[in-house]
This record gives sequence, structure tokens and C-alpha cells, in this order.
Amino acid sequence: MAGSGSGTGSSSPCASCKLLRRRCTQECVFAPYFPPEDPHKFAIVHKVFGASNVSKMLQELPAHQRADAVSSLVYEANARMRDPVYGCVGAISYLQQQVSQLQVQLALAQAEILCVQMNHKGNGHPAAAPASAKQQLQQQRQMDGEVYHSLLLQNGLMMNTLNSTAVHQQQMLGNLGSAGSTAIMLQDACHE
Repeated sequence: MAGSGSGTGSSSPCASCKLLRRRCTQECVFAPYFPPEDPHKFAIVHKVFGASNVSKMLQELPAHQRADAVSSLVYEANARMRDPVYGCVGAISYLQQQVSQLQVQLALAQAEILCVQMNHKGNGHPAAAPASAKQQLQQQRQMDGEVYHSLLLQNGLMMNTLNSTAVHQQQMLGNLGSAGSTAIMLQDACHE
């Protein structure tokens, strides 16, 4: 890497100094993290956050945390280029919605498996003597009651999952100010 982006004639300036057209010194805070071979990395961070802001952030951090901070800045800058309003929060919200949908699908699949198991339990004794119609009806009602109870439990779990996810999303969106309020109103309108 171009960690030694010094101002000597033999080495090239870091991506930051090259873009900003300034002389790269040995004290350059950008040189270890923005090599000249990857100018796009600094260009996108500069476009979103500004070079002076990034410089201040890096100087305030201990040296061992700067590489992680630069990685986070690059990730957030790329996310904001894709989604200028929400950035990383939009990606996180999307992933949480996918998790919620998968949890609902899992709960439905578990309920379906339970129904199949209950039906199999009621019909799965071929060697036993056939029960009277009254006994069969009682067994079917008992199985239906158990399935119904299980489905109620599954439905309660799904509703709790959906409600907690919606509350969490509203909290995240609420932190974004008026854009978040608009998104919450749109979300509520979609659920009506």
C-alpha cells in the first residue's frame, strides 16, 4: 500500500492529495488509507463527507482505529450514493423487512407441519380396530382444537414479530427527521 505517501520526488501522492492537487507530505493523514492506486475510494468519501471533515475525524481518532473508520466512511459514502436519503439505514431497514418476512414464512411452515403431523397422528394407526363414528368425531375435534390452539400461538408469535419489527423500523425512521415522518405515514397508509 502507499502508506508512505511522502512528498519526495520518487513516490506518488496519495489519492487525496492527487485529487485535491496538493503536495503529499509524510504527515498526510490520508496517505495510509487512500492509496494512489484507488482514487475512487477517496473521491466518493470526499464527495459525500468533504475532505476537511474526514481529516478532522481521522485526526481525532487513535491511530489503531483509523483504518476501521475509513472503511466505515467508504461504506456509508457508497450507501449514500445509492440512496441519498437513507444511506445505510435504508439497507438495514430492507434487511430487517426480509428477516420479518422470513420469520412469518417460517411460522407458517411450522404451523403447516404441525397440521400434517396432527392429521397423520389421527390417521396413522392402520392396525388398530376402527373406532366408532362418535369416537372418530371426538378425536377429530380434539385434533382440530390442538391445531387451532397451535395456530393461535403461531399467529401470536407472528404478530409479535411484526409489531416489534414495525416499532423498530419506526424508531429508526423517526431518527431521520421529517423524511422519517413521511416514511412512517406512507408505511401506515400501506398497512391500512
